[in-house]
Amino acid sequence: MFLDVLVGISFLAITAIVNSLGVIPSAGVGVAEKLCGFIMLVPSAFNQSMAAFVSQNMGAGEAGRAKKALLCGIGMSLAVGVLMAYGAFFHGDILSGIFARDGEVIAASAEYLKAYAIDCLLVSVMFCMIGYFNGCGKTLFVMVQGIVGAFGVRIPVSFLMSRMVPVSLFGVGLATPCSSGVQIVLCVGYFFWVNRKGSRAVV
Repeated sequence: MFLDVLVGISFLAITAIVNSLGVIPSAGVGVAEKLCGFIMLVPSAFNQSMAAFVSQNMGAGEAGRAKKALLCGIGMSLAVGVLMAYGAFFHGDILSGIFARDGEVIAASAEYLKAYAIDCLLVSVMFCMIGYFNGCGKTLFVMVQGIVGAFGVRIPVSFLMSRMVPVSLFGVGLATPCSSGVQIVLCVGYFFWVNRKGSRAVV
């Protein structure tokens, strides 16, 4: 739930940034974001399923099984993410044509989707880890890393890229994978830090 709120807030902020670039970029990003809603369904489903499965196993004292589930979930989610990334990066124009007819809008949307293609790979890992930590009851960490990703990386990077000349929607879109990359680093670091302390959540 909190993840959805952060995504919504950062989406509104980035929309405001993109709107300042003109009608075509704004329309292109709007089309791309509709597609991203479908693209992100799979990692979002893994996120929720991971949280439920891990919490059940942690409650049963099967922390080792929960850890194995994390690795298995990342593998399966990443396999689907590769297919989604391929479609978004190499066939973004075809996908964008589902929601738009104007050639310039389609081109703008396809350019923005190339950045999201990178994120398809990253969120396959990140969402599973977030689900894992939620299932372990590490919700405070999940909140903190989400805030860092949204307000410390994604929005500032989007703003900076929108001020670079010439403006590239691919550059603006890179804010999303940059945010995911930072969040993955935080998740992996926290995972090993807690594991080193001998926490029951990751033993």
